[in-house]
Amino acid sequence: MNAVGYSSPFVPAEWIAAHGVRPERLRLHPTERLTRGMCPYAGALLDAALEGKGDRHLLPERPCGCFAQKVPVPFSGLVLATTCDQMRYVAAMLEQRGDRPIFLLNLPSTWQTPAARQLYLDELRRLGRFLVRLGGKAPSDEELTGVMLASNRAREEDRKNSRGPTARRKLSRWGDSCTVAPGGGSATATPTAPGIPLAILGGPLLETDCEFFALVERAGGRIVLDATEHGERTLPRPFDPSRLAADPLAELADAYFDTIPDAFQRPDTRLYEWLGRELAARQVRGIILHRYLWCDLWHAESQRLKQWSPTPVLELDVGPDDTAAPNRIQGRIEAFLEMLK
Repeated sequence: MNAVGYSSPFVPAEWIAAHGVRPERLRLHPTERLTRGMCPYAGALLDAALEGKGDRHLLPERPCGCFAQKVPVPFSGLVLATTCDQMRYVAAMLEQRGDRPIFLLNLPSTWQTPAARQLYLDELRRLGRFLVRLGGKAPSDEELTGVMLASNRAREEDRKNSRGPTARRKLSRWGDSCTVAPGGGSATATPTAPGIPLAILGGPLLETDCEFFALVERAGGRIVLDATEHGERTLPRPFDPSRLAADPLAELADAYFDTIPDAFQRPDTRLYEWLGRELAARQVRGIILHRYLWCDLWHAESQRLKQWSPTPVLELDVGPDDTAAPNRIQGRIEAFLEMLK
């Protein structure tokens, strides 16, 4: 079975799977050779792909929920999205290299107009043609509906399983789940769980960043809201069965494009509306903004976040050296939590 790697939460795994292609969310390790001016995540993606290590490094924590296959398979292609200049640059370099087909999903930065939503829907159709060229088959409405209903059930099951006290962080998304070492409080832990309740906000995380959650717990904190790109913020809403019957692809586009808030979108009101609801519901006492060096989007967002936030904000600018030697980050987190006591 063909497999396609993808990096953005705006790429619907259901659409890939409905074509009979296995979707794999990219989980990357830090690279020792970082291209100057690139964020660690983009550099890790570029390095793994250029060095031919994709089949080993570009793998999720577990296989896609709809396919029982457990053996890693080589990627037939990669799907990236225009959420930032870093991803555009990586896509251009990989296309120039020509090792495997690359699809760049064009995402409109505005979201309030019908034209923006139509552009996203047209891009999904273009992605479908790309998947067919890779050996997939265009799905019928019934096939796509079946995959989307299975997605609803899988997400709901993940949400139920993530409420226990043994998972520090679990992604409740179809075909992509990440749980770091057991033993800590969960994102939906009870209010009596130890530690100062915190939120983490930012872009994508590298594989080694899972240790960050354990570091926060050792310092006396507790992540009750994961609003990174690999967390709850980027979950699409549940699919509406009645709208599925009318037009499943339109419902898929609505669930992703009209639901997921991000820093690249303008205006960014949806991001703060979502944050406001979740911070209040979980009684968050502090926000950690986790951003990589050279990430212009979240760097630009940091001042707006500090002015808006009802709770203190710690901005952590993480470089490639910090993933291997987190002493600087640990000291800043400890000082931040001491202030919140």
